[in-house]
Amino acid sequence: MQSAQRVEYNHALEFAIEQANELRRPVVVLFCLVDSYPEANERHYFFMLEGLVEVRAQLEEMGDRMVVRRGMPAESIAEPAEGAGVVVVDGGYLRTQRGWRTDVAKRLSCALYEVETNLIVPVKEASAKEEFSARTFRPKITQKLNYFLIPLQHRRPKIHSLDIRLEGSDIEDIDKAMSSLDIDRSVMRVSRFRGGASEAKRRLRNFVRTKLGHFAERRNDPCADCVSDMSPYLHFGQISPLYIALEVMKKGGEGVDAYLEELIVQRELSPNFVFYNAQYDKYSCLHPWSRCTLAFHRRDKREYGYSTAEFEEAKTHDPYWNAAQRQMMLTGKMHGYMRMYWGKKILEWSKRPETAYNTAIYLNNKYELDGRDANAYAGVAWCFGKHDRAWGKRAVFGKVRYMNAAGLRRKFDADEFVRRVEYIK
Repeated sequence: MQSAQRVEYNHALEFAIEQANELRRPVVVLFCLVDSYPEANERHYFFMLEGLVEVRAQLEEMGDRMVVRRGMPAESIAEPAEGAGVVVVDGGYLRTQRGWRTDVAKRLSCALYEVETNLIVPVKEASAKEEFSARTFRPKITQKLNYFLIPLQHRRPKIHSLDIRLEGSDIEDIDKAMSSLDIDRSVMRVSRFRGGASEAKRRLRNFVRTKLGHFAERRNDPCADCVSDMSPYLHFGQISPLYIALEVMKKGGEGVDAYLEELIVQRELSPNFVFYNAQYDKYSCLHPWSRCTLAFHRRDKREYGYSTAEFEEAKTHDPYWNAAQRQMMLTGKMHGYMRMYWGKKILEWSKRPETAYNTAIYLNNKYELDGRDANAYAGVAWCFGKHDRAWGKRAVFGKVRYMNAAGLRRKFDADEFVRRVEYIK
């Protein structure tokens, strides 16, 4: 268990239980706690451990042993997998995640199954190639939904594994577990979001009950608080996108179609991008048209220019951009519409588009709880033209879509957004 850190609506866990019951074997769940996960810091590890404590308790109620081990998966798998009938892993799409699974497979003498469960439609099933945009991806994934958008049957293990002796790390005392990790501690943990499936489901219930009906018309207003805030929980696999979709569909009414478009089409376009594009975290991942137009305008005069440090410290001339940056730093999550504006302005105020791209990746991955995943890389790339079409020419941006402060003020009370961020503690 690595990317799908939950018990409920976990296809990989269900498949493991099914296999174990057929083989009349117990199930042991292994989680590898890796200190050196790329760009992860205390903020991310604390949120993750909050969720893992809950996972372990739920597994024990089912009679399954969960072992948390410090170290790389390929090294940690040897003893737990000794004599195993089958090893099951959840799916991963990023370079590091795919490498881990490949390394684990090389260490095993039994069959290994990789089961996707953090998407509604598996990445290869949705499309056999990298898609140009949501417009090309939408018809392909939509035609698969009747098959995949169905409730998951839950199983219970016939043979318990709680008496199996395997050494592991104690995570119940999260502060103690955190103190033993050799990680980046420069980014503080946040109180605005608590990790775990129960908290994710509580937030989802509140969204469905009070906000879903207004989602379509108010989702782009950061003062309206009409978003679901599911992205941190989806990032760590603490809640299933299938579960979310079914709960939203069960409610019905206004907002359902708009929300499912974002949850399914827009969100699942991102794994398509990182799975088929090996350069997903580099400027070279962009469409040729966007790189060409940005290169043509790279010498255009910038009205303002900032270094990465100035961006990070929210020291620009723009109060709206600064507020968005501070919201991310203080809460671990920036409103989605402001994140688009934030990325566009980094492009506009940097000397070179390549520098801007690296700055956006760095800041997003460092402070966002939902950074460092497929949607994070796709979101940054969109600000530079990925998954978008060419627009009218203008300075610096060329044909890449442009955003400005006046546009924010037309859509919502941008000054009120600034005031609200000032009260965040």
